[in-house]
Order: sequence, then C-alpha cells, then structure tokens
Amino acid sequence: MAGPLVFFALFFAYPVAAIVGRGLRADGRWQTARLTRVLLDADVLHVLWFTLWQAAASTALTLLVALPGAYVFARLSFPGKRLLHALVTVPFVLPTVVVGSAFLAVLGSGGLLDDLWGVRLDTSVWAILLAHVFFNYAVVVRVVGGLWSRLDPRQEEAARVLGAGAFTAWRQVTLPAVRPAVAAAALMVFLFSFTSFGVVQILGGPRFSTLEVEIYRQTAQFLDLPTAAVLTLVQFLAVLALLALHARVARRHQTALRLVAPAQTAHRPTGGGQWTVLAGTLAVILLLLALPLAVLVERSLRGPDGFGWQYYRALAHSASVDSTFAVAPLDAVGNSLAYAAAATLVAVAVGGLAAVAFARRGGRVLRSFDALLMLPLGVSAVTVGFGFLITMDRPPLDLRSSWWLVPLAQALVGVPFVVRTLLPVLRAIDPRMREVASVLGASPWRAWREVDLPTVWRAVLVAAGFAFAVSLGEFGATVFIARPDSPTLPVAVARLLGRAGALNYGQAMALSTLLMLVCAGSLLVLERLRPRESGGGPPSHRPGEV
Repeated sequence: MAGPLVFFALFFAYPVAAIVGRGLRADGRWQTARLTRVLLDADVLHVLWFTLWQAAASTALTLLVALPGAYVFARLSFPGKRLLHALVTVPFVLPTVVVGSAFLAVLGSGGLLDDLWGVRLDTSVWAILLAHVFFNYAVVVRVVGGLWSRLDPRQEEAARVLGAGAFTAWRQVTLPAVRPAVAAAALMVFLFSFTSFGVVQILGGPRFSTLEVEIYRQTAQFLDLPTAAVLTLVQFLAVLALLALHARVARRHQTALRLVAPAQTAHRPTGGGQWTVLAGTLAVILLLLALPLAVLVERSLRGPDGFGWQYYRALAHSASVDSTFAVAPLDAVGNSLAYAAAATLVAVAVGGLAAVAFARRGGRVLRSFDALLMLPLGVSAVTVGFGFLITMDRPPLDLRSSWWLVPLAQALVGVPFVVRTLLPVLRAIDPRMREVASVLGASPWRAWREVDLPTVWRAVLVAAGFAFAVSLGEFGATVFIARPDSPTLPVAVARLLGRAGALNYGQAMALSTLLMLVCAGSLLVLERLRPRESGGGPPSHRPGEV
C-alpha cells in the first residue's frame, strides 16, 4: 500500500486540500461562517437536490439499459462481437461538450426528432439522463460483463436440472455472483452522473445545474473561491459517505466463485428469448450510441460547400493563422496518445497494487483507503486542476515544466477504474488455492504467477483499456495544466468550440471524430491482444466468505 498511499496523498489530497484551504481561510483564520451562509442558501439546496436525484435516476436507467448488454457480451457469441465490444466504449471518452452538442442536434430545436416528429427534449431532464446513459453504458458492460463472462454456466444449469425455472436459477445462482460487479459499476455511474459538467451545462441550460457546474460558475465566472470551496467540501463529503456505504454493502456479498475461461461460457444464441435480448441490445447500441456519433461525423464532413474534407485539411494549418494554438491542432492526436499511454502505466501500477492489498487483507484502515481511492471520480475536476496549479510550483514538487504533469492528473481518474475492475475478480479467487500452492513448495511470487495471474490477466487488460480510454477523454483537470504547445484532443476541441465561426466549429467536430476513431482503434487493438483463454479453469470449490 505504500505506493498507492504516497501517490494519492501527493497528487490528490494535497492539491485539493490546498485550494479548499485558500477558499476557507482569510487573514490566517478559518472562516466557518462561510459554511453556514452557503449551505443555507436556497439556490444551493436546490442544486444539491437536483444533483442527487438526477444521479440516482441516471444510474437506475443506465443499469436497466446496459445490464442486458453485459449479458449479451458475456454469454452470447455473434459475428462482429469484438469490434462492437470495443466500439461501445467510444462514447465514454468523448469530451462532454462535444457529446452535449451532438445530443442537442438530435434532441434540440431543429434536431432530428424535431424535424421528424416535432418532439424536443432539450428543455427537459430526459436529455440529460439519456446523455448520461450514452456515457456510462460501457461502464456496466465492461465491469459487469468482465466477471459475468467468467462464471461457470454449469452451476445455473444444475439449478435448472433440480427444478428451478430460468429466472429463479438466474436470481439464486448468477445474480449473487455478479452483485459485487453490479454494485461497483453502479457506483461509478452514480459518481460520473453526480459530478456531471459538460452535459448538464449544454443540455440543462440555466434551468438545471449540478454541483460541478455550480463550482465552475463560482470559480470561473464569479471568482467566488470561498463559495466554490464550500461546494467542493459538500461534494467531497457526499461522495465519501456514498463510498463508505458501498464498501460496507460490498463486503457482505463477496464470495469465492468458480471462474472459467470466457471461451467456455459464450455460445450462439438459442431460443426466442436470447435472440430477443440480442436484438434489443443491438437496437439500443444503434439508436442511443451510434446515432449521436453519426451526427458528429456528419457535421465534421459537411462544410459550407457541401460534404468534403475541408475541415480535416484545415487542422494541419491552423497554427499559422489562429493564435489560439502554438502548434497545429492535428498535433494534439500524438500528444493525447503519449499522455494516455503514460497515464495508463501509472494507473495500472498504482491501482493494481491497491487492488491486491484490498483483496488479500482486511481491516478498517484498508477498507477506508479503498473508498478514498474512488474520490477522484467524485471531486470536482476544476478543483483538482486549480490545485495542481497552486501546489506543483515549488520544490520538491515543481512539475510546472515536466511532461509528466498531465499523465499524473489523468492517472488519478484511471486508478479507481483499475481498482474497481480488478477487485471483484481478485476477491473471487479462493484463498485456499494459494495455500495449496504454498504447501506444495511454491514461493509467494510463484503462487501469484500460477494462481492469480491466469485468472486476473483478462481483467488487467480490461482495466488498462478503461484507464487508457478515460485518459484520452479527460478534460476537467487537463485544461488547466496542459501546455499551449502540447494540447490534448479534448483541450483542442474546447478551444475551437470557444471561438466563433463555422470553420472553428467544423474543426472541433473533425478533431472530435479523430478522437473517436483513435479511441475505437486503440480499444480494438486491446481486444485483439486480449488472450483467447481456453482450458478447464480452476477446480470447483464451495463458495465461502473472503
């Protein structure tokens, strides 16, 4: 735990505490009266209530829509499955401002629904909820499906032989096994919806505001750092309470499971029920995930003179005519790939060490730190970005000119995904298998290599894919610390969207399309590199508490 603890303390706790302290201290004294004034404000209470209920509604709707998808990708085999599995993650890494604009084109005034049926959803909360499902669909599919694909289907078949119906067998055998993964996915979806910024700002307008949007307004528009600091504390405490509750519930449902190779669990659809679920999943992917992306591509190709590549060609020459960039916007592609690769290495190393420690040892201290590692997903990215600016400017942490500053900030968001993806699989390994290996003379390193690694290798790749994807699309903190000569794709898109003119908007759509293609290609490569496991898997054993 030494590495994860030092990483978390230096690059998260210290920057956030520093900026909150600046907001709540004046003349060397803590201004506690500011807490009461802000917390009793009616507008703040309204923002807090909306933040809570829309996050809960988004989580419930995402689980309802995505759990059938997790089943399809875990249990069914069909042509194009690997490609589709990689493509469903693409929406998760797109900049929120771009997704908001794409949904506005579909749901807003003059959008697709308005043209076809005269229906507008941009003035309702449904636009926000649907956009959150668009973002978080991949979280449920990859986290839940990653474990579901390794569950031995013969256990459910045995229950059917003993007289249980299909639903009863699923409810009594499969559901308890996947419940920890479902809880982990639900937690991540709730946190992302709870801290939603770009989607709410674009689709919600002045009517709807989350805590994250309000923190940004108080910081960037009103320059009211004390109010922003109080709101950050409220968000921090709310997320901390949620994580503590989740950790308590998750510990009660952890059991050792019989895990097998995914190749043994997937099969061609049989029966009307499985074909219906597959067809429904494909329809959801087409209408909810593919349609907004198609609008994005269409806008990147449609210029004032019709369809063409003019916006893409302009990306290589904008540096000479647009002072917004010190380099051509196209250079952001290479920057983003390099930053994301470095951030992935850091996130897998830190998150992997933490997950192993949490799975092997108990205790209140480790359980508390398990929850704390999730806080980067629930604390305002604006706060983290400003915190990096005011703390990483003096020895021994003078990283202002260091290339690693951006990957370190991006890794903060990737570490929770690595932990939450690896932990259910690590906890599902029966500790008696390690004990048997030790009795037979294996060293701790060999026991880990022979027992743990074959089981968790696929989960490691899934975790790396998630860390790489979220690093590619991270915007909130990166926008404050990325150097002008090394912008990332989301930062370049935001800069172009912030400038008037059809050319800038078209280039923003073109860069967003490139980001989508880079992410899709990277995830497809990951799917190809993922080992096709076979074999009998670990021996059966009676599930017991871990």
